Amino acid sequence: MSKWPIGVFTSIDAGLGVRLEVAEELDIPTVQIHAPHAGNRTEAAATAFLEKCKAAGISVTAVFGGFEGESYADIPTTVATVGLVPPETQAARAQEMKEISDFAKLLGCDTVALHIGFVPEDRDSAEYKQIVDCTRDLLDHVKANGQQLNLETGQETADHLLEFIHDVDRDNLFINFDPANMILYGTGDPIDALKKVAKYVRSVHCKDATWAADGERGKSWGREVPFGTGDINAELYLQTLKEIGYDGPLTIEREIPEEPTQQKKDIGQAVATINELKAKIG
Repeated sequence: MSKWPIGVFTSIDAGLGVRLEVAEELDIPTVQIHAPHAGNRTEAAATAFLEKCKAAGISVTAVFGGFEGESYADIPTTVATVGLVPPETQAARAQEMKEISDFAKLLGCDTVALHIGFVPEDRDSAEYKQIVDCTRDLLDHVKANGQQLNLETGQETADHLLEFIHDVDRDNLFINFDPANMILYGTGDPIDALKKVAKYVRSVHCKDATWAADGERGKSWGREVPFGTGDINAELYLQTLKEIGYDGPLTIEREIPEEPTQQKKDIGQAVATINELKAKIG
C-alpha cells in the first residue's frame, strides 16, 4: 500500500459512516468500519462484507467499537456514558469489545479501536486502577487474536494519555490520533499533542473543528467542520505526520450521517484537499 492512502468510515450496519458505495465512487482505497451490532458479528456477515470490499478494491484498516447507551449530547453526558470507563457498564462493554475483536479477526483486520472514555485523572484512585486492569484484560484478548488496540484521542490531554498507556504496560496499546477531538473537547493544541504522542500513533483521522468560545473550552463543545476549513491547519497536520514518520491511512471522518448529501460533498472536498497537500508535502 502506498504512503498515506485515503480512507473513510463505513459500516456493515446502516446508519453510521458513509455507504461503501460512496467510498467506491470517490475512489477511496481504505476504510475503518464501525463494528456491527451483535447479531451481525457473524462469519457470514464478515465474508459478505469482504467480498464487497474486494470488488471495490478496498481494504479494512480498523474496526471501531461503540456501545448502546453512549451519548455525545454534551461533554458531561459524554463523561458519564462513553467508552469502558463508566463503572456500571464496564464489564459488559469490555466483553462486547472482545467480541468485536473476534469479529475483526474474521475480517482479517489486525486493529481494533475505540473511545475508552474519560480516564480518571487521579492515578491513585480505585476507578483509575479499575480501568487500567480492565484495559489490560482486553489487550490480552486482543493480542491473542494477533491484534493491537488503538485509543482515539480527545478525551484526555496528551500527557494523561501517555500516563495511562505507561500504566497499562502492554505492547499492543497504541493511538488513533484525531486532531479535531482535541479541539472539540478542549484538551489541547492538536499539533503539540501529536508531537507528544508520536511514537504511539498507528492510525489517524482527518477531521476538523473550531474551538469553543474562550472560557468555554472543555465545558462546551467546539464545532466540527469539513476538513481543511477549521482550526486544525490541515497542511501543518500532514506536515507533522510526515515529520513523525507516519505513512499509514488518512481516514476522513465527517460525522453528519443525518445529512448524507452534505456528508458526501464534504468528504469529496476533503479528498481533494488531502490530495493537494500530499502532492505538496510529498
